Amino acid sequence: MKNNNSNTKLILLHPYIQKQGGSNRLWLLAFVSFFTIAFLLTLIYTREYSTPTASTSTTAAATTFGGAPLPTTVINTLLHYASTSNNSFHMAYAELKQVSDVLRKCSSPCNFLVFGLTQETLLWKALNHNGRTVFIDENRYYAAYMEEKHPEIDAYDVQYTTKLSDLHELVASTKKQIRNECRPVQNLLFSECKLGLNDLPNHVYEVDWDVILVDGPRGEWPDAPGRMSPIFTSGVLARSKKGGNAKTHVFVHDFYGEVERVCGDEFLCKENLVESSDTLGHYVLERMDANSFQFCTQNSTLPSASSS
Repeated sequence: MKNNNSNTKLILLHPYIQKQGGSNRLWLLAFVSFFTIAFLLTLIYTREYSTPTASTSTTAAATTFGGAPLPTTVINTLLHYASTSNNSFHMAYAELKQVSDVLRKCSSPCNFLVFGLTQETLLWKALNHNGRTVFIDENRYYAAYMEEKHPEIDAYDVQYTTKLSDLHELVASTKKQIRNECRPVQNLLFSECKLGLNDLPNHVYEVDWDVILVDGPRGEWPDAPGRMSPIFTSGVLARSKKGGNAKTHVFVHDFYGEVERVCGDEFLCKENLVESSDTLGHYVLERMDANSFQFCTQNSTLPSASSS
């Protein structure tokens, strides 16, 4: 080993090399430079990909809790930072806490369905720790982007066929079909009701959802799809549960909107409204018998099918 090192030194410093012309010196310099750069690039690459990323750290932190519920301090911290975001479209602390409190009391695992990919998407996933959280959004590209960027997110896209300007016409048409295609208890996968979403993944109709949040689709212009279909669909999914808890909590965000108020009254019902503000309505719906043909027990805002 010692002799090899000596030979190597003699080869590198041999006078023969020193007597070579300028071209040989340049060749040697280029040769050494190449291997030096290659070594540095390899070192940088190794350091970059061996350093834990933010998502890796988050996953490791979540794994630490295992099957246990999130500690109260963690939940409060998440709510605090989510509500103090600089983005003007985020939900306020009071709204976040309402949903969070219900998720905390939900029996594990909690089934949480969210209409809309928003600023709170990652928060909802984190708060429903150990539970099942599914997101539905009208933008297929954004849904694909979120799943690629955050593999833990379960998101699907849906094609809405409604228009905000047709609100009252659609509600009236739905009520006329309340004993047929637009029944309050049914499997929407096989329904032709105009307000029913029948193109979601099959398993969405099979899950007994404990909590549903309507925070999409976006848009308030006349040709926007509006939230008529998500609200109607939420009412049917809640009443058509076959197992689990008989009650379903349905939250409607942007509760000041006409669509949210009208469809909430018609398909989620005032008697089920347990808490509300200008921005968030909280309903608690009971499972119904398969032969039920009435959404609300109290009078609704539009004439029923029997009086038309």
